[in-house]
Amino acid sequence: MRMRRERPASVVRHSRVLIIGSGPAGYTAAIYASRSALNPLLIEGPQPGGQLTITTDVENWPGDTRVQGPDLMMRMGEHARHVGAELISDYIVEVDLTTRPFAATGDTGDRYTADSVIIATGANARWLGLESEMRYRGQGVSACATCDGFFFRNRICAVVGGGNTAVEDALHLANFASEVYLVHRRDTLRADKANQARLFANRKIKVIWNAEVAEVLGDGGKVTGVRLTDVATGAQSMLTIDGLFVAIGHDPATSLFAGQLAMDEDGYILVTPGSTATSVPGVFAAGDVQDKHFRQAVVSAGMGCMAALEAEHFLIDVASASAPQPAAECISG
Repeated sequence: MRMRRERPASVVRHSRVLIIGSGPAGYTAAIYASRSALNPLLIEGPQPGGQLTITTDVENWPGDTRVQGPDLMMRMGEHARHVGAELISDYIVEVDLTTRPFAATGDTGDRYTADSVIIATGANARWLGLESEMRYRGQGVSACATCDGFFFRNRICAVVGGGNTAVEDALHLANFASEVYLVHRRDTLRADKANQARLFANRKIKVIWNAEVAEVLGDGGKVTGVRLTDVATGAQSMLTIDGLFVAIGHDPATSLFAGQLAMDEDGYILVTPGSTATSVPGVFAAGDVQDKHFRQAVVSAGMGCMAALEAEHFLIDVASASAPQPAAECISG
């Protein structure tokens, strides 16, 4: 008879600062919060280290001329542990930002309460959903032209999309690549007119209208081309390229906080300008979860630093406000 394995009883953990999510923003927040003696708990999430764990070469991280994304995230996590942060292998499935202290529940069943919260859950790039696309991610398929464009100097690239991000990626790649194709499934672009004017004026860029990528082609080690389908006629064609950049948008990982924090129409958490403070006092957001423009590891790390420092100041203000005030002296005349 097979014995049933009992699940360990859930526990409740309290911290002054709870960091939800890892990656450059979460790990940096943990480092700074630890150095401020706030003893933070960091819940790593379903993908510890975030998007950089599926990135190969990183050449724009200050101090490293070249580093592997997973290695960089491992080092940042080790740094956070070294200065005293506790990293927990769990991911949050429920939060309550209406209570004090704030409360969160992990997939393990454990509960976490905190006097302040830093959200660093990031955003995920939208992909085309092709098996061949997944096979060549990191080997010529990318969702970040700013990150990886340098690797395609004097090569041929294609960008998929029709919005501002796609047009800006094509313009950025034109600084390095010998040729750039913009593949769009419609006959007009959604990008603003200024970006379109710059695109059409660039002789390195050619737009392929009414086309979708049906398959990414490669030699097993790197991308060699794509198979395109004309959306109007169904005709297929081959395009020889060295790199494919998917620029069809990102989805911020903010569903946990819907209805509790102010967000924009795309689901990004809104913060006070020049700050990481959200609409709920004591809750801060850092990294791609609130940044829809830059999406760079070094920017996320800077926001993680800001969030930790702002959480520290928030806790100091709360402690000062709740401290007993000395009685006023009564001076008799």
